[in-house]
Amino acid sequence: MLPSRASVVVVGGGPAGFMAAIAAAEAAAGHLSGGVLLLESTPEPLHKVLISGGGRCNVTHACWDPRLLVDHYPRGGKALRGPFSRFAPGDTVAWFQAHGLQLVEEPDGRLFPRSNRSSSVIDTLRRAATAAGVAVHTAEAGQAAEALPGGGFRLRLRSGAELLADRLVLATGSHPSGHRIAASLGHGLVAPVPSLFTLTLADHPLLALAGVAMDPVQLELLLTPLADAATAPSAPGKPQRQRGPVLITHWGLSGPATLRLTAFAARTLRERRYRAELRVDWTGGRKPAELEGWFAAARREQARRQLGNWRPWPDLSRRLWLHLLALVGVDASLRWADLPRRHEQALVTALRDSRYRVSGRGPFGEEFVTAGGIPLAEVNLATMESRLRPGLFLVGELLDVDGVTGGFNFQHCWSSGWLAGQALAAQRTCS
Repeated sequence: MLPSRASVVVVGGGPAGFMAAIAAAEAAAGHLSGGVLLLESTPEPLHKVLISGGGRCNVTHACWDPRLLVDHYPRGGKALRGPFSRFAPGDTVAWFQAHGLQLVEEPDGRLFPRSNRSSSVIDTLRRAATAAGVAVHTAEAGQAAEALPGGGFRLRLRSGAELLADRLVLATGSHPSGHRIAASLGHGLVAPVPSLFTLTLADHPLLALAGVAMDPVQLELLLTPLADAATAPSAPGKPQRQRGPVLITHWGLSGPATLRLTAFAARTLRERRYRAELRVDWTGGRKPAELEGWFAAARREQARRQLGNWRPWPDLSRRLWLHLLALVGVDASLRWADLPRRHEQALVTALRDSRYRVSGRGPFGEEFVTAGGIPLAEVNLATMESRLRPGLFLVGELLDVDGVTGGFNFQHCWSSGWLAGQALAAQRTCS
């Protein structure tokens, strides 16, 4: 049964909410007289953890230095150096290990549970919550909150029930309910927009290559003015160039490099209605002289072989190579010894400087996180307590913070939740 009052009420049963509740209950060690109550609107909490990383859950990233870690956050950036200095990826690894879950680092720096199952992360968090005495109530959604004159909050639930909270933690992610509650308590809102999404390309023969993956590829957005734009677009948060793995899909481009590119350019692309020109360097940034050397070697050493049967370098996808040959009008049956110089130059250009017209983002609902939320200037980032409303704490994706793919968004959830929990325990609210 839902109590009528709690020392701490956490609204939102995602990773940030669970971490805040557990950290508060553990650090307080029974000194929060009214206990810690966590409310989750769905029947099963931590659903985002369950589906993340293809069901494996990329818990965090092996970027141990906070000064380097902040570079992976298009929104947040240097403001997060303080929070990450107190609870960084190394602390996340230690926290989960102390609670019985071993994390394993992959070659690219991502950290997953040894079991390779996201359910292991969920089980760990739920066991920790139970052991700490956190009361978890599912299918209970916060609808509205009122700050009381003497301190504390009255929270109204979607069911119509009400409860009193000495301290209130909003951990509702990008759900509008959290934005509404925060706004009613005096907070502003940076309008949320999709981030970490794939790109749709206008009709192009490249789309016939769906399934081809290349690594590394260099992507660059060329943001020329739109013919019907009234004002110039704002600049992206970082240079609109990224390098890494790219996957060709039946609608356009995906893969880590594409997701990082769209994360840093999320607001600019939204302003432009997701229309832009994309420059793709399929060589990953190699210099023309290096490519010309490869072509020269192929002329000498593979003179009698057909172009279609010998690629300039082994990791170049054969399907992509044949596509580029056709694109510049070179017969794939031509021998390397007979390749005209002008066609070689055309191929070098196609490999290093292919241009595509972006006509939108990927399938609806495919985006991974949102850019936007409660402005960081309104939050004390040492404690995650509101600067505008004492006793209100704001954590996780509810804030105007988002990271690139690779475990960085989860890391912010763990860090902000842990900091809030420590501050709540230190206050030791009681009645």
